[in-house]
Amino acid sequence: MKNTLSAIIILIILCSCTKNNKPDIVEITKVPGKPSGIPFKNYLGINVFEWDFVENNKTSVITEKRMDLIKSFGGIRHYLDWEKLEHTEGQYTFNPSHSGGWYYDIIYQRTKDEGIDIITCLKTIPDWLINTYPEDKRNNENVPAPYGLDKRNPTSYIKQAKMAFQFAARYGSNKNINPELVTVNKSLRWNGDDPNTVKIGLNLVKYIECDNERDKWWKGKQAEQTPEEYAANLSAFYDGNKGKLGKNVGVKTADPKMMVVMGGLATADPNYVVRMIQWCKKNRGLKNGKVDLCFDVINYHLYANNAFLNNGKATKGVAPELSEIGKVADSFLKMAKNYAPGMEVWLTETGYDIGSKTPQRAIPIGSKTSSITQADWNLRTALLYARHGIQRCMFYMLDDVDFNSPVQYNSSGFHNDDLSPRPSADYMLQTKKLIGNYSYSGTLNNQPIVDLYTKDKKQIYVLVVPDQKGQKVKYQLNLLGAKQAIVHSIQIGKDEMSHKTVSTTNGKLTIEVTETPIFVEKI
Repeated sequence: MKNTLSAIIILIILCSCTKNNKPDIVEITKVPGKPSGIPFKNYLGINVFEWDFVENNKTSVITEKRMDLIKSFGGIRHYLDWEKLEHTEGQYTFNPSHSGGWYYDIIYQRTKDEGIDIITCLKTIPDWLINTYPEDKRNNENVPAPYGLDKRNPTSYIKQAKMAFQFAARYGSNKNINPELVTVNKSLRWNGDDPNTVKIGLNLVKYIECDNERDKWWKGKQAEQTPEEYAANLSAFYDGNKGKLGKNVGVKTADPKMMVVMGGLATADPNYVVRMIQWCKKNRGLKNGKVDLCFDVINYHLYANNAFLNNGKATKGVAPELSEIGKVADSFLKMAKNYAPGMEVWLTETGYDIGSKTPQRAIPIGSKTSSITQADWNLRTALLYARHGIQRCMFYMLDDVDFNSPVQYNSSGFHNDDLSPRPSADYMLQTKKLIGNYSYSGTLNNQPIVDLYTKDKKQIYVLVVPDQKGQKVKYQLNLLGAKQAIVHSIQIGKDEMSHKTVSTTNGKLTIEVTETPIFVEKI
């Protein structure tokens, strides 16, 4: 569940972000200076499943049509169910998995070959663990510990942490692991089946996320974890509770370089993370003079809608700049600076539906369909998070669940049923090609927004009207003496933007700016 009702808590955090029931534009002006160092493609991530890579009914064969869609994005968050890798307790399978028959070595290798970072979100619990719960409390999103154990004790999560060790040993970068600690189930499902084999240090995955939305209050107490309980869970997952749980327990035990991402929070409350850090200080102590934290990345989820104007109840999506998401980003960054200096903050779920009845829908604006508004708002969301300083942004998700559903997030996909890209995918691909390796350097203007992106000595300005009324404005862009510029414009249904070389007047260019971002390259 992607929690739109989290806006109630966000309202408390923000105290007041509206006047007269109208949203304020989130203003941020940073004088252009040193680039952030974060390539913009890091803000063009997408959530996927294993079936998004392969041919139908051919789980070992990558389909190029699907791969072309995936290459539109700058990063992948892969939802991976624990059940897939440990269908039978203690019996690990990866290539193929004995649940679903997936070939994860092939999927991860191809993703690396394409130069796309992958974050594996190891989530849910397998059937053999579900069955430890009473029948009326069974759900695959329950806490990843057998029923009845103390959720505040890291030892309760040893089974999940052993799975994390095996995953990190295989897909991490450390080749110097005692092979006696690494195991796979070599049995065949049928004659002629491909056998699983032990592999160590394939160096295919840099990031692993410990479950998804562990603050899932809507699933009941058997599924929800307090910050202290989740910190205990992470301590086992991270390094076997500082090595106390054994030599084959925890991600860092297998690969000290693999980064552990905390599960994205459904309720975007920085205080949840503060309490996790306080637990670490009390139970893990200090390391090199700092709190010995059991995660490397702070992570939360948030969707821009009108809930913060409507007593916590969303009825439609709103443009990112008119929502509370910028102020929430600032609150997370401030918390990280105060409590975990130097730690990155990610946003790994956001986006908009195009279904006509969902409370997360992108609205038609003028001649623009909801699909085009979705594309405008998704790209502007990525630009917003770069502007505020969040280090990575990922969208939910590549596929629709059900285009005709009135339920939020069910029609937020980036392609149609025939795998043809929607405008959102076009925008991502074209922007990735143009400024994917550029970094945000500052904001020159707020109305319209004018951001500067740089790469070495190259400069590209991104201009957009931060509204949802179909506005068009004239703006004079000062290109500091440049005689010419290239105007790059997004094209729906194309693989790249249009490019037009124009002359300036005394180094200045008067340009029409709309609610679709436009890109001006100084030459």
